[in-house]
Amino acid sequence: MKNKNEFTTKRKDEHIDIALDKPVQNANTTGFEQYRFRHNPLPELDFEAVDLSTTFLSKELKAPFLVSSMTGGTEKTKRINEKLAEIAEEKGWAIGVGSMRAAIETESTLETFQIRKFAPTAAILANLGAVQLNYGFGVEECRRAVDLIEADGLVLHLNAMQEVFQPEGDTNFSGLLKRIGSVAEALDIPVGVKEVGMGIDQHSAKRLVEAGVDFIDVAGAGGTSWIQVEKYRNQNPMRYQAADAFHDWGTPTANCLEGIKSSRMTVKVIASGGLNNGVEAAKAIALGADLVGFGRALLPQAVGDDRTKMVEQFERIEFELKAAMFGIGQSTIEELRYTQWLEQIE
Repeated sequence: MKNKNEFTTKRKDEHIDIALDKPVQNANTTGFEQYRFRHNPLPELDFEAVDLSTTFLSKELKAPFLVSSMTGGTEKTKRINEKLAEIAEEKGWAIGVGSMRAAIETESTLETFQIRKFAPTAAILANLGAVQLNYGFGVEECRRAVDLIEADGLVLHLNAMQEVFQPEGDTNFSGLLKRIGSVAEALDIPVGVKEVGMGIDQHSAKRLVEAGVDFIDVAGAGGTSWIQVEKYRNQNPMRYQAADAFHDWGTPTANCLEGIKSSRMTVKVIASGGLNNGVEAAKAIALGADLVGFGRALLPQAVGDDRTKMVEQFERIEFELKAAMFGIGQSTIEELRYTQWLEQIE
């Protein structure tokens, strides 16, 4: 009989295969189609002067992008992480790894998360499920996750609905806010919280900020639905069928951003959840994001062996953002964050 650690690592490969091969897109849109930029016919800019650089976790980034936390724990996912880390380093993006529970529980999987040697100067985010704070993990495990991969920050992810539909899910989410706050207070590096594709609305973000977290990754609806991913792993016919009732569950990414921006809370914000191109990234930044994360959009190229196509995808996203900024006459990321050229479509 397999032990719990073997189930954890086997699940990693299953998640990748299902995300690539099954219809797991959230029926919700990201909400970015509700917004458009007014064209500026007189940008008064040299295109070459448009500057994508920014800072995050005290690190200089060449572009305001994050390779979102996706995977790790198996030989297959190890290579995905390494390839993404190499290009993130080359292009000056930040990068996160997938849930490191496997690395804490099973030392043999640790190497699959250790990307620092492939990204020596990049901003790297360690990652643990917040719910594990109710299942034996605490400050020491969080600190260890950071130290094991020489990370610059820690993400605690919220995935309540995924856990409900996961055959082996951990579903006790009671009292987590206080535990998250204790971790944020104890660690001497930035601690953030992200969803996994259902969104963090302004009210939840406010509670997290008051608890002491340093950044929020809204990870809104519009991309991969992890309810649907778990549907295809579920051998329970009732839960398999029930997942269809939640095909559009979650708060769209743009709505999360707009809500947080309107509340004027002081917190670093990452926009992820269904983004595919640099124009959507520009809208996300104009809606208040400091950084924009890409996850599943990068995965098909990352599982392949064509490094050139991977680099071209990174460069395309960067070009699209730069062109959008040029098209509204905004030369820096800071200008874009406060632009008046984005409007909501009636």
